Amino acid sequence: MVSKKNMPPASDSSEPLPALSPSDFRTYNRMSEQMEAFHSHFRLTWNQLWEACNSTGKRPGGLSARQMIMMGLQFCSQLDFHHSIEEQHIFPVLAKKMPEFRKELELLSQHKQIHAGLEKLEKYLGDCRSGEEDMRREEVKRLMEGFGEVLWTHLDQEVQTLRAENMRKFWSLEEMRRLPM
Repeated sequence: MVSKKNMPPASDSSEPLPALSPSDFRTYNRMSEQMEAFHSHFRLTWNQLWEACNSTGKRPGGLSARQMIMMGLQFCSQLDFHHSIEEQHIFPVLAKKMPEFRKELELLSQHKQIHAGLEKLEKYLGDCRSGEEDMRREEVKRLMEGFGEVLWTHLDQEVQTLRAENMRKFWSLEEMRRLPM
């Protein structure tokens, strides 16, 4: 028998949901906290690259051209890998109950926009690494500007969507314990 405590409330209910115990809150908020940790890393790296693009001096932002190229390529690779895991393993499970994670809706559409920008940045930085292009910080900045707004919106929106108050509308406590991530 399933206890009422483990049953998710109807998602279309306009009544406020009862308060969660600290333990239940942690269970419902787990995915949001884990996603925030990943996203904080991406924000930090983005900000370091951005600062290096906007700084002046011998080593803008404390990064040599080679360090900036390698950091940028690593950023592109890690974000691509992160999104691949989400799209293949996490979003399909969440999409069973949460419309935000269904194909062609906002979060997945944002991934496509971000990847279009990542591909351009990665190609440019790869060409710089191989010597086919000279590394120009203003070009890195221009490429980052091409997808920065959608990236930052996405990083915030995805974490917000996974917060306890939203997750509990769709999932029971037992289901939350079994969700991937």
